[in-house]
Amino acid sequence: MTIATILAKKGGHVFTVRPDQTIREALAILAERNVGALVVMASAGPPVGILSERDIVRRLVRDEQAFTMKVSELMSKPVISGVPQDDLASAAVTMTEKRIRHLPILDGERLVGVISIGDIVKAQRDEYQGEVETLETQLIEEGRGKVIKH
Repeated sequence: MTIATILAKKGGHVFTVRPDQTIREALAILAERNVGALVVMASAGPPVGILSERDIVRRLVRDEQAFTMKVSELMSKPVISGVPQDDLASAAVTMTEKRIRHLPILDGERLVGVISIGDIVKAQRDEYQGEVETLETQLIEEGRGKVIKH
C-alpha cells in the first residue's frame, strides 16, 4: 500500500500557515481545524517548514512570549517529506527514525497532502483486518469441503 492510497481515502486537503503569522494565529488554526500540525508555506512552491503542537508547547514552557513570535522562528526545518508513491512501511520508518508525526506529501514541488502516523497505523490495521477476514473465509470454505470422520 502506498501513501497515494491513504490520500485517496482521506483527501489531500492541507492546513497551512505563513511564516510571518504569529504563533497565536497558528494556534487558532490548529484549534479551529482540530489538527496537530500546519505546513508552513511562503508562497507557491515547496513548504518552507512545519509547525506542530509539540513545537509550540516545548517553546511555551521556556518562554511565555512565544505567542507573539513569528511561525518562522519556531517551525521545524528543513521539511522532511514523502511522495505519493512511497510505501507505508518506508514512510513509517522515516517518521519513527526522525521522530515526527506528520509527513507533508509532495508531487514535485507541489504540496498534495499530509499524512500522520495515525493515518499509517489505521491503514495498516485495515489492511491486516482484511487479510484476517480473507483467511477466515478460506478456512470456513475448506472446512465445508472436508468430511470429518470419527
